[in-house]
Amino acid sequence: MEDIAQRYRRLAEAFNATVDAVPDDRWDSPSPCEEWSARDVVAHVVETQGIFLGLVGRQLGDIPAVDDAPGAAARAATNQTQAGLDDPRRATEEFDGHFGRSTYEQAVDRFLSFDLVIHRWDLARAAGLDDELAPDDVARLRDTAQGFGDALRESGACGPALEPPPGADEQTRLLAFLGRKAWA
Repeated sequence: MEDIAQRYRRLAEAFNATVDAVPDDRWDSPSPCEEWSARDVVAHVVETQGIFLGLVGRQLGDIPAVDDAPGAAARAATNQTQAGLDDPRRATEEFDGHFGRSTYEQAVDRFLSFDLVIHRWDLARAAGLDDELAPDDVARLRDTAQGFGDALRESGACGPALEPPPGADEQTRLLAFLGRKAWA
């Protein structure tokens, strides 16, 4: 069974590979996230890594700017999160957050791993790349999203749930629940 650090590593590698695959002329393309370009999606993921480091008194520090080097920025940010997960002392640091008392690794698993999957899809969609999600990730995200309750839509990262088309597959149903239209 995949532990939190392994799962995050796998998801970060997939996200970073998608960032690296974005053609230069697609960075300003609109994403499924309302008013966000492909570059804005990466900036959000980088910023969110820093927010979660801040919950346990750490920061991203001096990393490349997303505007100048989206791939380098994303990799630097996810590498710092991974380093925190790979250090047992840092991974288990506790803090009081929006959903109560948590550890760094639990928060990363619940929120940042969720972000890496859904925003990889957003980025792939904006850039015209393969946007298929692994079935296990779809099932895990569905359970995680339902556990967020009303908080899921408070930040604006997820819009109102949409009605998926009849016979939609699990990925399309998940994306519709998250307010993303994955069909023509």
